[in-house]
Amino acid sequence: MQKSPTPRPSAALDNGQLDLPLFAEPAPVAAPSPASPISAPPSTQSPLKPFNGPKGPLAPDGTRLRTLEMGARTLHYRLKRSSRKSIGFAIDGTGLTITAPRWVTITDIETAIAEKQRWIFAKLFEWQTRAEQRALPRVEWGDGAELPYLGKPLRVRLGASVLAFDEAARVLALPLPPHADAQQIKDRVTGWLQSEATRIFGERLAVYATRLGVTFRSYALSSAMTRWGSCSSEGRIRLNWRLIHFPLSVVDYVVAHELAHLREMNHSPRFWQTVESIFPEFREARKQLKQHPPEM
Repeated sequence: MQKSPTPRPSAALDNGQLDLPLFAEPAPVAAPSPASPISAPPSTQSPLKPFNGPKGPLAPDGTRLRTLEMGARTLHYRLKRSSRKSIGFAIDGTGLTITAPRWVTITDIETAIAEKQRWIFAKLFEWQTRAEQRALPRVEWGDGAELPYLGKPLRVRLGASVLAFDEAARVLALPLPPHADAQQIKDRVTGWLQSEATRIFGERLAVYATRLGVTFRSYALSSAMTRWGSCSSEGRIRLNWRLIHFPLSVVDYVVAHELAHLREMNHSPRFWQTVESIFPEFREARKQLKQHPPEM
C-alpha cells in the first residue's frame, strides 16, 4: 500500500513568552464523538517537543492517553486506529480524540495536530467554558451577594458610608444605596478585587523572587481568557486578576511558576524542579487550580 505524503508543520513563532493556560491539560477522554476531518484557518504553530515528563493520564476505561508538548502547552489525546483514509479530529466535553489510518505514523499524526492546534485549543476551551458555566452558580449582584475571595466566601453589603472590608466577618461594605443597579455593584466589587490582586500578587512576587534569587522587570494584571499567567524573556510578568478568587496557595503556585521561567524558559523537568525548589507544594496547588472554575 502506498503511503500518503507526510504533512508538513507550519513554521513556529518564538515570541519569547511562556504562558500558564487556563486549560493546559484537557480532561481524559471517555467516549469520543464521531471523528471527522477538519480544516482550520491559517495560524501560528508551536514547535513539537518530545515529552520527557510522566506518562499521560488514564482515561476512565483504562486507556493510556498520549501526551504531546507544543511550545508552552501540554496536550493529552486519545488515539484510535481505523480503516479510514485520513486523520480525523473529534472534540467534545471529554477532550480530544484522533482517529487515524493504521499505516499513519505517530510523527505524521502529531505533525497534523500541530497544524490544527489553534482550532484544537479553541474548541477545548469552548467545551471547558461550557462545563464551568453549567457548574457555576449565578452571582446575584445585590445586597448580600456572595463570591469567593482568596478561597473563602465574601459577602457584599450596601449602604456603607465608605468602602471597607471586614476581614473577620468576610464582609465587603460598599458606599452604594440598597437598591443600586446590579452592574454598578459588580463594577465596584470587581474594581476592589483587582486592587486587592495588584497588592497581594505584588507581595507574593517579591517573596518568591527573593527565594529564587531572580529579579523581574515588571508585573501587571491581565484579564486573559486563555491563561493564568505569562512571563516574557525580558522578565515581564502578567497574572490573571481572577486568581484572587482562589486560596493563597494557588496564587503562590502561579507566581512561582512564572518566576521559574526566568531560570528556565520551558516546561522541562529542570523547570519543574525549579518551581519545587521555592514552592514544594506546587502539585497540590496545580491540581486545585485545574479542578476549580477559572472565573466567576
